[in-house]
Amino acid sequence: MVDAFPKKLEGEGLDFVHGSVFMGDPKIEYDTDFCVTSNSRVVVIAAGVRPVKGETRLDLVQRNMEIMKSIIPPLVSYSPNAVYVVVSNPVDILSWIIWKLSGLPTHQVIGSGTHLDSARFRYLIADRLGIAPTSVHGYIIGEHGDSQVPLWSGVNVAGVQFRDIIPNIGLDTDDEKWNDISKEVVRLGAMVRCLKGYSNTAVGLSVGNIVSAILHNTQAIIPVSTLVKGHHDVCHEIFLSLPCAIGENGITQVIRMRITELEKKLFQVSANTVYNVQKDLKP
Repeated sequence: MVDAFPKKLEGEGLDFVHGSVFMGDPKIEYDTDFCVTSNSRVVVIAAGVRPVKGETRLDLVQRNMEIMKSIIPPLVSYSPNAVYVVVSNPVDILSWIIWKLSGLPTHQVIGSGTHLDSARFRYLIADRLGIAPTSVHGYIIGEHGDSQVPLWSGVNVAGVQFRDIIPNIGLDTDDEKWNDISKEVVRLGAMVRCLKGYSNTAVGLSVGNIVSAILHNTQAIIPVSTLVKGHHDVCHEIFLSLPCAIGENGITQVIRMRITELEKKLFQVSANTVYNVQKDLKP
């Protein structure tokens, strides 16, 4: 672990060291010097500032970009072959910034993206049906934010497509109001932060899932933020979430999904939303 604040770093480090016996006795190292990260297989980027009241999204991105400019070059110099998993927000734009600053191939830079959003999506669907969330298959793509796109066309349980039963699922004309679930997904992150002051558990577990896929070369399909230029008619050089196969070298393939025309249009809206902030940045 590396942090700019020595006392906080020591506290976090000791907390992990004391719990290491329950994690298979890993060697835990922490320092304010980036050399401690040398030859890492995976580097998780969680550095960043918290938004202040009245701050625009662009202002927040610019402040976080300055942090990335100071930490990415030394990290890459010590671990040029690592896969970089970006958690800092806004994750899509910062993933693009880190990709630019690092000079690494796109497959080595992964944003945590909509992985947690997709998990919330599956949980809420499962809760309504009274089944296990792991038995619900579905994805949210696009921005990790308000413009994210729920893929109702692909939601299924045991191979049964929801759209075969409810053709207008996810639309405002759906009398069963399934679209309320996708609206709730957007609200849940803010709700957790409002109630406890920050979010850490679910996002930590979701990032751990990504890291596990890399370390164990599982080729798991996970919705993460990656370069989407050329996908679903996006022409901008931006990072957004799409389902990707993830292994020891990072992203091995971006899954080409069949989505509806409406979902494609919403994905393009999401792309424009991110690009309109990103276009004024100079990494």
